[in-house]
Amino acid sequence: MNAKKSARTSAALAAFAFGALAFAAGPARAQNGNHLEIIHHPNYDKSVFMPFSPAIKIKSGKILWLAGGTALPVYHDHPHKREQILKYLTNDLEGQVRQTMDGIMETLKAAGASPKDVVHVFIFRARPRMGDIGKASAVVNSYFAPYNHKPTTTNLAVLELGEPEQLVEIQVVAVVD
Repeated sequence: MNAKKSARTSAALAAFAFGALAFAAGPARAQNGNHLEIIHHPNYDKSVFMPFSPAIKIKSGKILWLAGGTALPVYHDHPHKREQILKYLTNDLEGQVRQTMDGIMETLKAAGASPKDVVHVFIFRARPRMGDIGKASAVVNSYFAPYNHKPTTTNLAVLELGEPEQLVEIQVVAVVD
């Protein structure tokens, strides 16, 4: 019980800090990733496919934190209405990831950012099955491939998300001027 309370407190403090950083970022203009530097190790083997970068150094700009996105539309009723859940949260991981990433791309655009400005992607998957990490990563990567950009990534399996039908939640951090 104490560990659960401590984890919730830590998560709440992290969310508060992230929110403060996003608030401080102010209005944004897209920079097309020129303010980021991809970091590789000296023994980097270019023949090995990596769906993410090991590190990205921020050379300039302001941090833009996006709220965790789901397959539900960006603007939807709270508490969630059952008809919305049944319409958008189908039992299809790749479909939910696509819908989530579409919403994230809309939010980036609204902030004057592009996929090339994304520094980190947090992917939270519920009810994990063998191969889900690859399926979710492939869909997410398809949104960055046209920009020849691989943000850093955290891809986790979690016990549950906001709704029983929800298979994924994705949060993005970007850097803009």
